[in-house]
Amino acid sequence: MLIVAGEIHVDAAERDRYVEACHEVVRAARAAPGCLDFAVTADPVDPTRVNVYERWETEAELLAFRGEGAPPADAPDISDADVKRYTISAVGPP
Repeated sequence: MLIVAGEIHVDAAERDRYVEACHEVVRAARAAPGCLDFAVTADPVDPTRVNVYERWETEAELLAFRGEGAPPADAPDISDADVKRYTISAVGPP
């Protein structure tokens, strides 16, 4: 299992427009084979921050989805990002 998680930053005045521009990407990802979860959300505290969270069954399925297209053309520019991919070796109850 893979998790992709982190934060991106956009102009505070453009953050909600960025999240809205990602709605179709979120829908497409959630319908993609191997996608267990996918979210692009506005941070409740930092007005420039957008939180990214993805969970995939396999790297091949993640890469297949990534190869299907680019981010939305109408999305505001990203000023900074810190998003990482994590390989999960075990999963259990909290």
